[in-house]
Amino acid sequence: MEKEPKPVIYSTQFKQDVIDVYKYGIETFGKIQAEKYQENIYRLVDGLGLAYEIYPECRHLITKSRIYRWIILDSHLIIYRITKSEVFVLRIMHSHRSITKIKDIRNI
Repeated sequence: MEKEPKPVIYSTQFKQDVIDVYKYGIETFGKIQAEKYQENIYRLVDGLGLAYEIYPECRHLITKSRIYRWIILDSHLIIYRITKSEVFVLRIMHSHRSITKIKDIRNI
């Protein structure tokens, strides 16, 4: 049985995180690479509406229902929550962030 697609919703913090990653990318790698990386982020996240279960459970946010998942993209983690009605993209953060910061995502 095929799952119904779900709308993908971005948190305000995720939107700000993407801007920060983009700015850092421009400073570090140049505008063209920053734009490619940003496009890759949105390509992956926009595809979650149909493929929200293909990524693994976030090992720092374990639940019985496995609602917290993550996409590992180069040195970043994209963390999202699956609900009955939507896929809610919470944050994109550098993979070297502290576990405490990752656990705080539950409050978004």
